[in-house]
Order: sequence, then C-alpha cells, then structure tokens
Amino acid sequence: MEPIRIPARADVPDKDKWAIHDLFATDDDWRTALAAAKEYVPRIAAYRGRLGESGETLLSFFQLDDALTLDFDALVHYAQRKSDEDTRVAAYQEMVSQVTRLAVELQSAGAFETPELLAIDDDTLARFYREAPALENYRLVIDRVRRRRDHVLSDKEEALLAAAGEMAASPDDIYSMLADADLRFPDAVDRDGKRHPVTHGTYIPLMQSYDRTLRKSAFDALYSVYGQFRNTAAATLSAQMKQLLFFANARRYPSTLDAALDGNEVDPQIYRNLIDAVHRSFAPMYRYVGLRRRLLGLDELHMYDLYVPVVEGVDMHFTFDEAKEIALKALAPLGEDYLAILREGFANGWIDVYENEGKRSGAYSAGARVHPYVLLNFKGTLDDVFTLVHEMGHAIHSYLSNKNQPTAYQDYVIFVAEVASTCNEALLMEYLLSVTEDKKQRAYLINHFLEQFRGTLYRQTMFAEFELKVNEMTQRGEGTTAEALCALYKQLNEQYFGPDMVVDDEIALEWARIPHFYYDYYVYQYATGYAAAIALSRRILREGAPAVRDYLGFLSGGCSADPVTLLRGAGVDMATPAPIEDATRLFDSLITEMEQLLA
Repeated sequence: MEPIRIPARADVPDKDKWAIHDLFATDDDWRTALAAAKEYVPRIAAYRGRLGESGETLLSFFQLDDALTLDFDALVHYAQRKSDEDTRVAAYQEMVSQVTRLAVELQSAGAFETPELLAIDDDTLARFYREAPALENYRLVIDRVRRRRDHVLSDKEEALLAAAGEMAASPDDIYSMLADADLRFPDAVDRDGKRHPVTHGTYIPLMQSYDRTLRKSAFDALYSVYGQFRNTAAATLSAQMKQLLFFANARRYPSTLDAALDGNEVDPQIYRNLIDAVHRSFAPMYRYVGLRRRLLGLDELHMYDLYVPVVEGVDMHFTFDEAKEIALKALAPLGEDYLAILREGFANGWIDVYENEGKRSGAYSAGARVHPYVLLNFKGTLDDVFTLVHEMGHAIHSYLSNKNQPTAYQDYVIFVAEVASTCNEALLMEYLLSVTEDKKQRAYLINHFLEQFRGTLYRQTMFAEFELKVNEMTQRGEGTTAEALCALYKQLNEQYFGPDMVVDDEIALEWARIPHFYYDYYVYQYATGYAAAIALSRRILREGAPAVRDYLGFLSGGCSADPVTLLRGAGVDMATPAPIEDATRLFDSLITEMEQLLA
C-alpha cells in the first residue's frame, strides 16, 4: 500500500472544489454583506412590544424574519465553508466568530418574539388571521411557539439565554480546534516497515487494509494521541453536557433529552424504544461478530479488525467520475426528476471532492439556499461511493425542501435528516448486488451491507446510549471524568459486540474522537433514519411510481409537518419499533446468505 500524500489547498484543481463564489465572489463582498446584515438588529428590535398590535404588524415581522433568514444563510455558509477548506486559516476562523456573534445579537434583539406571541390571546390571534390573510402562511410557526408555552421565559430571561448562545457553542468550537487543527498522529508502519501518514481522512482506509500489522499500527497511533489528551477531551465533553443541562433546567424540561427532542416534535419514547429494540436484537450482531472472526481466520477478533473486508482478492476502487456514474444508475428508481437534480449537483460545483492539508475531516452536506454544498474527502474506496450518494441524498433533500416550501418551512428537522441519505445508500447496495454475478464480489458487497447495519443501526445506537447515559450522569451530579467516560464506553462496547470480540483498552477512548457528541442528541437519528430508509427503499423498488411520488413529497416537505407525520406520508411509522425490528431481521437474513456464499 503506497503512502497517501495530502496536497495543500492551493494545489487542488478548481474542478474538484465547490463553487464558493456562488455565495460571494470575494471575502470583501462577504464583509460588505455582513455590515449590511447588522442593520437587521435594530430593524428586528423595532418590533419589540408591537407583535400584539395588529395582524399586519405581525405579518410584516415574519416577512422581515424571512428576509433575514435568506441574507444570513449566505453569510454563515460562506464563512463556515471557507473555514472548513483549511481549518488552520485564522482569517476564516475569525469570520465564523463574527457571524456567530451576529447570530447572538440577532437572537438577543428578537428575544421578545416568543413571549409576545404567547401573550396574544386566542380571540385576538383569530382576528389577526382574518385581518391579514397572508398571516396564514405562518400559522404553523405560531402554533409551534405556543405549543411550548410551558418552556418559555420572560422577555428579559429569554434575552439573557440568547446572549449566552456564543458561550454555549464553545465546547464544540474547542473540540473542533483540538481534533481538526491541533492533533497530529504518528505515522503507521506496515509489515514491510513502510510508513503511512495517519489523519482523520486516512484512518479508515488504513483500517481497511489486509495488512494486520498496518491496521494495528494505525489503531495504536490514533489512540495513543487521544490518550495524551484524554483529560482535555473529557473536560470539553463535560462542558458540553453542563451547558445542555443549564438550558434544559432554565426552560423547565425534566431532562436534556426532553429539551432536545421537543424542538423537533419527537416523543422521547422513540429514542428509548430504539435502544430497547436494538438490545432485543443483539443476537444477530453477536452472530455477525462470530462470522467475521471465522471468515478472517482469526483466533481473536480485535477492534482494529472491524473494517477490513472479510472477502480478500476483490479490488473495488473507483475514480470520482466512476463513482458519479454508479450513483446515477443506482438512483434511477427515484425517477428522472431526481436524476436531473443529481446531475446539476455534479456539474455545477456543489461538491468539494478531495482531502487537502487542514481540511475538515469526514463528510457533510450543507443546504445553502443558493444550492447545497457537499464536503467529501474522497479516496476512491467503496465506502467513498456510498458517502457520495449519502451526502447527495442530504443535498437533494435540502434542494427540494428549499424549492417547494416557503422560507419559514424550508429547514427539515434532524430527525428526518438521515433518511434521504441512507435511502440512497440502500438503493446503491441493491443496484450493486443486482449487477454482480461473481460469487466472491457478491460476498464482498454483502459484507459491506452488513457493515452498514453494524456501523449505523448498532454503532449509532451505542453512541446514542452513551450520550444519554453521560447526560444522565451530569444531571445526577456525577463526575464525567476521563476515567468514568472510558469505563462506560468500554462497557457499552462489550455489551454491543458480545463474547466473540476482544474489546481493546484503546477503544475506551473512542468517545473522544466522535464530533457528533457535540450535536445535542443527533446520533440516534442515524439509526432511526437507517431503519426508515431500509423500509422506504424496499417500498420504492417494490411499488415504483406511487412510492416514488410519496417519497419525493416527503423530501419536499421541509418542516411543514412534524417529522413522524412526514415519514408516515412516505409509508413508514417510526412511532413503532417495527422499522427497527424489520431492519434487524434483514441483517440476520444477510448473515445467512453470507454464510452460504462462503461455505
């Protein structure tokens, strides 16, 4: 395996970069727009004490808020995307800080909104709708505010909480600087003594190597560094939990879980149902771990053996152009309208393709109104092809919601955020299996499918359980020290992987490298989204046009209804454990097919 060389940002060809200039042509244009956006602060503040004045006044306030949303959208996306291109550039770090400060000022200026909306009595509000018929466009916005009446504070208290927003973002900011900008890992060494750079971007490709010496070396290299910073990482995560608890208590929620899920209109029982359903389905996971150990011919299966394909001799490596072609063929069941948007994204600078020095690790889609921006660190593996269709699923979800919904309802909530991306992955897998006749290659693909179940349904649920338990520890006043976090994390790994897995001591530090623990109960939605996506992809392939129509309606829905209702419209009910149970049964059946193929 040749060492991977990481280029500087300036050496990446323009065709492989996203079209950041679609937001602003230059940094100076951004600064001019930022200065103009600051004028929204007094304009918003001018409505203080006036929302109950008349229907027209209330309507004009919401229309001003829409204009602010669109202007601010471009500002925040430009600053964050430029910062992510190279996290070491201080100028773009400062731009992110400036736009964050403006967001806090705007939140403070508009802190009166919720208390004043709550103060309008029902009869007066009904009159406002009659006086200003266009106010009907904002009825759901108003209803959502009034639904949370018990958790809204006085005008002055709301202003104080808004002013604390920048401080509350500090744990995530600190973590990002530590993990992405500051940490450096020693090289990994393969069985021939050749050295390989270890970065966030190269780590998983190294862990997929058939060279076990290289895998263990990369594993040790990564966690040796996280071990050196374990106390810093624990203090940072502890600060995150404490700020969540502060806001939950301030708003009179019984827990941080209730506070986080209420904003998305999701019943906390769905979160707990997920964990319970997966606990009831450990048997297939243990079965898979045992199969993996046997297929790799190992006496002991270690954590650094989890990513290597169990089928050797299958070379699945792709150029980015090949990956795009595969995506177009795999997603053809979604219809020509969907494919047209996908082609537009490929051709018009939606994607920043390759890793460069200092670039943010991982992958994401950011749904800017001008068009989505997709960050990749493409290496050409099969995983990278799945990542491409995953992130374009997010992107097209954003594109359709932005196009079909009024400004106030364009942003879909995070509960449904992972559904579109994972449905694309499921369709890609079904396509690859449908065109693969070679027995060995088919086994390789099924292994990849099994890894998606392990990595998404089980692993993300384990993350969700860890996050819930750490929040509960914080609420009980227990210390979330590095030792306590490592002990909890190792115990969960032992529980989820079962008796055939050697849970190495180093994996107890894995929590320290998971950025999603700073996203406030985000990770469980990967697992619920995966279960929903498996159900939806099968309906699309089984029923065709009617299922596609319902699915595109869901993608176009934004937040025009609560997320569980939106998903029901597409044909899946996440208020029941059925989607989780159906997905784990499919996982079990795939293990059986894998055993038969490799008998």
